[in-house]
Amino acid sequence: MKLADVEDHMQKAVEATQRSFNTIRTGRANASLLDRIMVDYYGAPTPIKSLANIGTPDASTISIQPFDRQALNLIEKAISLSDVGLVPNNDGSIIRLNIPPLTSERRQEFVKMAGKFAEEGKVAIRNVRRDAVDSVRKQEKSSEISKDESRDLQDKVQKLTDKYIAKIEEVLAAKEKDIVKV
Repeated sequence: MKLADVEDHMQKAVEATQRSFNTIRTGRANASLLDRIMVDYYGAPTPIKSLANIGTPDASTISIQPFDRQALNLIEKAISLSDVGLVPNNDGSIIRLNIPPLTSERRQEFVKMAGKFAEEGKVAIRNVRRDAVDSVRKQEKSSEISKDESRDLQDKVQKLTDKYIAKIEEVLAAKEKDIVKV
């Protein structure tokens, strides 16, 4: 396994963690809150953004205008059943989601959720590290590389791991600050 591949996998773990963070409410309307919600559209789970235009007309409203009017009730049902905690208002052509201001308890729940997502990202990075170190040890065992090269590669992998875990910590700190800010 090459160091560039290891770094690429770790970068993807950070990006996935960041996408997870985008699904957490911060008190402002954000279309990415709906990214995890799947609609059962003609028997296939389909993301809302594939079925409708999603916009934020103001800081406390998300509007969803389906491309197909028959999807309107399906989208409304999917949002109601999701863990987003928003009540859809359907006027027959557009669904509006009003984003209420967050209570301090709800903000703390979101901070915990962000911490959980960050931990999942760190675990993914550690799994990449484990796979890379195992690969290096196999190369050493089969005499493809020397013990010194093996140790150097393992040190480089560890440094990459530390770097990307620090990136996740930075993203987490920024998200926590965003969540707690009133």
